Amino acid sequence: MASAFPSTTSVRLPAAATVALLLALVTTVQSSQGDKEPVYRDCVKLCVRTNCTGARLRGFQSAQPHYMALTGWTCRDDCRYQCMWTTVGLYQAEGYRVPQFHGKWPFARFLCFEEPASALASLLNGLACLLMLLRYRSTVPRQSPMYHTINAFSLVSLNAWFWSTVFHTRDTYLTEKMDYFCATAVILYSIYLCCVRTLGLRRPAVSSIVGVFLILAFTSHVSYLTFVSFDYGYNMAANATIGLVNLLWWLCWCWQNRGTLPYWWKCGLVVLLLHGLALLELLDFPPMLWILDAHAVWHLSTIPVHFLFYSFLIDDSLYLLNTEKMGVKVE
Repeated sequence: MASAFPSTTSVRLPAAATVALLLALVTTVQSSQGDKEPVYRDCVKLCVRTNCTGARLRGFQSAQPHYMALTGWTCRDDCRYQCMWTTVGLYQAEGYRVPQFHGKWPFARFLCFEEPASALASLLNGLACLLMLLRYRSTVPRQSPMYHTINAFSLVSLNAWFWSTVFHTRDTYLTEKMDYFCATAVILYSIYLCCVRTLGLRRPAVSSIVGVFLILAFTSHVSYLTFVSFDYGYNMAANATIGLVNLLWWLCWCWQNRGTLPYWWKCGLVVLLLHGLALLELLDFPPMLWILDAHAVWHLSTIPVHFLFYSFLIDDSLYLLNTEKMGVKVE
C-alpha cells in the first residue's frame, strides 16, 4: 500500500510489528483509530530513528522539494504519512474498515496538499466569493445603505475561505485554529448583517449594541478555545447554536417580506441550502480514491450558493437605494 504513494523516505516494518497489528486488529479496530495502533507507532519510531537523524536527515532535506519545505513538511511528518499507508494496507489486507489517523481519514497527498479536494473546493469558494463581491461593487452604488456592511461581510468571508484553503493544504496547530475561528466569525457576521438589515437601518443604536455583543461573544469563544481547552464538542455546539439563530432570523425576515419583495425567496433558499448542505458532513465516509470525502463534497456543493446569495444582496441593495431616494420607509 505504501509503495503506491512514493516519497523521500522508505519504511520497512519488522515482522513482529506486522503480526502484532494483525492480532490487535481483532479487538481494537472498532474502538481505536489508526494512530493508536502499536504497529503505526512502532513504524513511526523506527522511521524517525532511521531516517531523521544525521546523514539520513541531511539527505532527506536536500532531496525534499522546495514547496514541501516551504509548507512545513518535516522528516517526522513524512514518516507519519508513510506509516499511515502501511497501516491502512494492513487493515485492508485483513478486510477491516479503513481507520482514521489523528482524527482524520487518510488522504493521498498531492504535492504539498494534504487534502487536495477540500483545498481546491475552499479555493473555488473563495474565488466565487471574490467574483461576486467585484460584481456587487460594480453594480451597487456606494450610497446604498447596506453597501459598506456587505463589503465588510465579504472580506470576512474571503478571509475564512483563505484559511480554509491553507488548513486543508497543511494541517498545523495554527492553521486549524484559524480555520475554525474564521468560520465562526462568518456566522457571527452574518447575524450582524441580518441585524443591520432588519433593525439597524431604522434603529442604528440597536445594531451597534448587537455588534458589540457579537464581538464580545467571539472574543470569549476564541479565548476559551485558545487558553482553556480546545474542545471540539463545544466548538461544534457553539457554531450550531449561532447558526440556528442566523437561520431563524433570516427566515423570519423572508417570511415577513414575502409579499412585498419579489426576490425574498433567494435569501430563504440560500440559508436553507447552507444549513441543509452542512448535513453532508454527517456522511463521514472514507475518501473515494483517497481524495474525495464528505467534507470536500460539502465544500464543493456550496460554491453555487455564492452566486445566488450575492444576487439577493444586489437586488436588496438596489431596492434600499431606490426606497431611500423616494423617502419610503424601509421594512
